[in-house]
Amino acid sequence: MSGETNLSTLLSSLNPILNKGEYVFINLTEPNPMALAHCICFFKEAEGSTYILNRSKADEFQFSYDFVAAWITLKVHSSLEAVGLTAVFSSELAKNHIGCNAVAGYYHDHIFVAIEDGNKAIEILQKIPKTTKS
Repeated sequence: MSGETNLSTLLSSLNPILNKGEYVFINLTEPNPMALAHCICFFKEAEGSTYILNRSKADEFQFSYDFVAAWITLKVHSSLEAVGLTAVFSSELAKNHIGCNAVAGYYHDHIFVAIEDGNKAIEILQKIPKTTKS
């Protein structure tokens, strides 16, 4: 199944959920099997590798981090080729002074916002189908 591409359908079916826990982004210049084993997302860049993991694991392994995030999953199965979804939700969050870091998985989009903005972000995302015109 390749996922939904129609923006109107995507927006009316977002179904955002706030995952339990606190999440952090760490950057390591050398591969780290412990970070990789416990991360929910990994991205390799020229400057180093970014791992997203539960804050408690980062603390356990004494990794340093600057940003503590809430993790929101949009339960709609969005296509990797869908156009406009990220623009809509990031714009709506920005209007409310909430920055976001988006990660696209094969089935769902995931949004990381500052931990203190998690509940407010959910409220905003739940209103998107009612407030946006696609």
